[in-house]
Amino acid sequence: MNELTIPLSDAERAELADLADATGRTPEELALDAVQVRLRAERGRVGAEAERLAQRHAALLKRLGA
Repeated sequence: MNELTIPLSDAERAELADLADATGRTPEELALDAVQVRLRAERGRVGAEAERLAQRHAALLKRLGA
């Protein structure tokens, strides 16, 4: 597994620790969950934009053989 260091302010770290304690999870689990949620959202957004552009430029893409 790869590791990533994320700089947090003292206030952010304390808030993350409080949330972790309140939910019975570790700060690392919460951070990983947040990253995964964001990646899924961005994957969907980027995919939708790619589809929109492909439809908009379908004739050009067909001429290019793409």
